[in-house]
Amino acid sequence: MRVTISGLPGSGTTSLTYHLASAHRFDVISAGEVFRQMAKERDMSLGEFGAFCENDPSVDRLIDERQREIALSQDQILIEGRLSGWMIPEADLRIWLKASLECRVRRILDRDRFADFEAAMTATAEREASEALRYKQYYDIDINSLDPYHLVLDTEMWTVDQLGRIVATALQAGPVSGPTS
Repeated sequence: MRVTISGLPGSGTTSLTYHLASAHRFDVISAGEVFRQMAKERDMSLGEFGAFCENDPSVDRLIDERQREIALSQDQILIEGRLSGWMIPEADLRIWLKASLECRVRRILDRDRFADFEAAMTATAEREASEALRYKQYYDIDINSLDPYHLVLDTEMWTVDQLGRIVATALQAGPVSGPTS
């Protein structure tokens, strides 16, 4: 089974992905981890690297193409990334995670060790604007559209374990074949 997990920064995609991978023995490919590693290799912050990518679409395209190639070569895989639901339409289950901006920024503040909430808020807003611009320019994707997703989960409402149980139920139920009317 191929499952995509997408959401804005701080929504919990990485936490849920690795929770599910452990519980269900999925392999994982994470676009965010690849992006972070590429920024680190260039000694750039995520914001700086995002700005760099605005002028060099080859980086995003390379990440997206590689993620798609890996996803389609495996049968039991979780594909985590902002565009995964859009880029892997063949996925059996496409999930979008949501949380309020304030909640996501608090998580990012803790995770990325920003000096304060305002610094984390500014960096997050810049990153999201850069990504939205790039996705629209490169693929004509509106990141705010939930069209490709089968399941939208609010990560403020449930713990990662509870979210894992919801997804496990969806995985167990499997896709419906044919019309559902």
